[in-house]
Amino acid sequence: MTAHFPGRAAIEGYGAGGFSFAQMSHRGAILALPSGVYAWNPDPAALTPADFAMVLAEREEIDLLLIGMGPAMARPPRPVRDAFAAAGLMYDAMATGHAVATYNLLLEERRRVAAALIAVDFGR
Repeated sequence: MTAHFPGRAAIEGYGAGGFSFAQMSHRGAILALPSGVYAWNPDPAALTPADFAMVLAEREEIDLLLIGMGPAMARPPRPVRDAFAAAGLMYDAMATGHAVATYNLLLEERRRVAAALIAVDFGR
């Protein structure tokens, strides 16, 4: 089973290759979904629709998916974008730092938001 924190949690910090949330920390990428926060192990250089299977499984509970693409903004590959379009899932890809800030703001507003966040390392 994938590492998992049940329920929604704000992202308290990021960097050094991981994230902190709910007074815990995780090294590596995460999915913040309506059902909880999960360890996520995609290849950031080659994202596929299969990497987002858990997101797509919960799409009925998500109005917007934020994708933190790493240290800089990048678009997900065409097959991923096509899978989101086929599922009717709105997404916004951006640098991970911006995705964290936006996720926290929308979560605070009690919006139906999810995030797929690729970890960044600031050389710490």
